[in-house]
Amino acid sequence: MRVVSVVGTRPNLIKMAPVAAELARRGVEHVLVHTGQHYDAEMSRVFLDELGIGDPDHELGVGAAPPSEQTGRILERLAPLLRTLVPDIVLVPGDVTSTLAGAVCASQLELRLGHVEAGLRSFDRSMPEERNRIVCDQLADELFIHSPEAAGNLARESAPGRVHDVGNTMIDTLVALGEPIAARQAAAGLGLTRGSFILVTLHRPALVDGPLLSETLAQLSELARRMPVVFPVHPRTRARIGEVPGVHLCPPLGYLDFLSLVTDARGVLTDSGGIQEETTYLGIPCLTLRSTTERPITVELGTNVLLGLDPARIAEVPALIEQIAARPHRIPPGWDGFAARRIADVLLA
Repeated sequence: MRVVSVVGTRPNLIKMAPVAAELARRGVEHVLVHTGQHYDAEMSRVFLDELGIGDPDHELGVGAAPPSEQTGRILERLAPLLRTLVPDIVLVPGDVTSTLAGAVCASQLELRLGHVEAGLRSFDRSMPEERNRIVCDQLADELFIHSPEAAGNLARESAPGRVHDVGNTMIDTLVALGEPIAARQAAAGLGLTRGSFILVTLHRPALVDGPLLSETLAQLSELARRMPVVFPVHPRTRARIGEVPGVHLCPPLGYLDFLSLVTDARGVLTDSGGIQEETTYLGIPCLTLRSTTERPITVELGTNVLLGLDPARIAEVPALIEQIAARPHRIPPGWDGFAARRIADVLLA
């Protein structure tokens, strides 16, 4: 069997690293194709090394561009590669531009397609990720879901593929690297004690590319008067802001250092999807600066609270963290470190 995985971002790598390892363990040929959608040589090198993936087998080098241009470049460069490789199945994880392009390319070439993390819905089609998810799920032959509501979403949309409840491969990576994460002690390296600080991640255009950014930074500065605030800032965002009084701004972090900070944080303020899952597994209170989430199970279990797209609500963060911390810690079924094993079982069956 030959399996090709198409990735384009660092979260894609986190989701597919355990799948690649499990397939290799079972003697299945796995080919990793990196589109280069988000490819910073230094940052990507750190992720590849820490996740133990090694270099991608093929790099398409599409580079930064608007999504429509990236999609065209990926299709142009991926199609001849897939024709040469003739895989038994193409796997696409998540919901980014590379996910969509990989799915469309495999479908056009009449190759079997598997979507890892299928069925997630925010019900907000203004988000490109939502549109990508919907298209991928309609094209996929195998739909690998990791939360119960995903099956209902796929059924309502009459997605034609076979649904497999396999669990969450991001959690596989977190479980596998638990000891190295703990050994990093990233908080201590910043002079912080465990449970004393708020970790912030913001990257979505709705917050960082418009007028809400200045208000958000002002609220973070106010929050820093009450407890330490650590904000790893993406270079694109960093270029748009100056110093934020009281807030510890630092460059983007590798996987191990970042998860070390998550583990030691009192709470996390984010607009990310994946971090909602990691904090749920770890039992770290999460406050999400979005009006919707494609991971409602994190809200249902009580580990995550949606603040809306409202920076003023950052003032409520300390009180909300205490409320979340007082709730029982529950983990969704299948978030156990064995999702990749179940995906491999499906593929080999």
